[in-house]
Amino acid sequence: MRPDDLPQALPWRPHDWRKGDHLLALLAANASSHPAEIAMRERDRGIWREYTWQDYHDTVLAFAAGLEALGVRPFEVVQIIGDNRPALYFAMVALGALRAIASPAYPDATPDEIALLAEREDVRCAVVEDQEQVDKLLQLEKEHGERYRLIVYDDPRGLAGKMPERFVAFTDVVARGRERLAADPLLRQALLERPSAHDVAVLLHSSGTTGTPKGVPLKHGHVLSAVRNAAQAGYFQNGDVHVAYLPMAWVGDYIFSIGAAFALRFAVNIPERQETVIRDLREIAPTVFFSSPRAWAGMITRIQVGMDESTPLKRRLYEHFMAFAIDLERRRLAGSPPSLGARLWRTLGEWMIYGPIKDQLGLARVRRAYTAGEAIGEDDFLFLRALGVPLRQFYGQTENCALCAAQSADDVKLHTVGRPFPGVEVKIADSGEILVRGDNVFDGYYDNPKASEEALEDGWLHTGDAGYFEEDGSLVVLGRLSEVAYTAAGERYVATYIENRIKFSQYVKDVCVVGENRPFLTAIVCIDLEAVGHWAEEHGVPYTSYADLSQKPEVYDLVARVIAHVNNVLPSGLRIRRFVNLHKPFDPDDGEVTRTRKLRRKVIYDRYAPILEALYDPARREIDFQATITYETGETGVIARRLRLYDVAPAQGE
Repeated sequence: MRPDDLPQALPWRPHDWRKGDHLLALLAANASSHPAEIAMRERDRGIWREYTWQDYHDTVLAFAAGLEALGVRPFEVVQIIGDNRPALYFAMVALGALRAIASPAYPDATPDEIALLAEREDVRCAVVEDQEQVDKLLQLEKEHGERYRLIVYDDPRGLAGKMPERFVAFTDVVARGRERLAADPLLRQALLERPSAHDVAVLLHSSGTTGTPKGVPLKHGHVLSAVRNAAQAGYFQNGDVHVAYLPMAWVGDYIFSIGAAFALRFAVNIPERQETVIRDLREIAPTVFFSSPRAWAGMITRIQVGMDESTPLKRRLYEHFMAFAIDLERRRLAGSPPSLGARLWRTLGEWMIYGPIKDQLGLARVRRAYTAGEAIGEDDFLFLRALGVPLRQFYGQTENCALCAAQSADDVKLHTVGRPFPGVEVKIADSGEILVRGDNVFDGYYDNPKASEEALEDGWLHTGDAGYFEEDGSLVVLGRLSEVAYTAAGERYVATYIENRIKFSQYVKDVCVVGENRPFLTAIVCIDLEAVGHWAEEHGVPYTSYADLSQKPEVYDLVARVIAHVNNVLPSGLRIRRFVNLHKPFDPDDGEVTRTRKLRRKVIYDRYAPILEALYDPARREIDFQATITYETGETGVIARRLRLYDVAPAQGE
């Protein structure tokens, strides 16, 4: 990448960042003022390994020096691929010392997805986690020709001593860098002085719901502006303990695990694997915690399953104290302070029920808990806050470092995302679109001037979301502006709004609502295997597979009750009349959803067109559907399934 290829600051006003105010400078400052303080922990094979700020600083500079010796140059894009690991975080920061650019990819990205990004960004170097990711790059090169001149791997198992010279172990790069630093006393300071606040810190990517993901370059100044704005609003605090378990390719992880960690000296904790997050969470006991609405709902499900398996006395105590706490929280949010008696009873409940549950979840020390990405169900929201988890919602996109607005600790309303952060301007366009401006807003997409011009106007970012402000200045997000649609009768609706309400149910993993230019709304539903499977076991419903479970009459009745509940709060013209339970979940590998599980509607509409047409044929009660599947070997096959088409009972009062 050439410097001229990078988007420049917009003309509305110049960024007033200090050149030397960048992430490397903060890392050096932390190492100088708190050298022995723990900056990062990693659980590896059951053992926690700790890195101080001095360790972090020394490893980053050594890796940078080693990479430079291996030919990495300024403005070069380097792919980072793998699960959250210290070496990959060190690598991303080290690239900043060389003014090179880290481009993280999701760990489950396919070789074709990686190849697409590599081609577009002219990637020639990569830092990867282990043999699994190396094999992807080898497969990529087998199909598209040799691309990488340098591949650095962290975990040597299965790789050490077997790879060509262009494959180098992370530890070997660090060792080479340490030799350079020892031989050149001036190199260390030079590496810290090279970066600028105006350099790109990381190249992330949009979700790509409507096409190829766009590159989103975020500069050091963007990241630090966002973090400081949020800290000023009380969103972050110095010394927070954070769990880095979300993908490194997601903007939130970069903001929390690097941006906020450096600016506010977070202790970043990395679980052993995604499968061990819950177990590791109990040992970490974070003070700040982010999770998606789906993950929060999963926690609640685990609580309820655990209580179902406990003693009758414990279940009765749980049911009593949770009902009391939920009612108390509902009244408190409505502005009614609790009485002295209620506070005393709440304290007793904390000792007997709430505290032990939070301790089991690893949330006993959480002072700030957040959710974002989609609306969270009212029941889930009230449950968690009743438990004593101080849950709040925030709003943002990759293009603005994910930090635009958030609910304040003392003013939480379920239907709003709170007020804009200090330093962030938000306004509503005549079209109803939410516009955002501030030093946290990026300067344009990578190598895509057309998309940049469409997204940015006089510094205002067109978010693509529809919304409005309440009288108190709180922002309400309605959904994607592009998803505002009309039925054949002219009824206006936003599919994501209805879908999110359906997904409030633990039994629904994904749902796609259809109705544009149609006589009524229908839905394609993907059940949640874990939740529905547990329900089936409790109710004596035998099943052999996801496909088998999804088509059980009892499961259709279960999903129908979920949809009927949502229909009760929808206008009569926007109620879902028919649905089908799909035989499989929507899969990012099939292009049906993004890696962050946002629907790719066009793909779904095209792939399941026969199902959609059958849903609008009142005479049809089932459909034989054939689908092409891709096995792990890369081979394809065809499966045939008979799917039921289910009519939802009329809503109350219809």
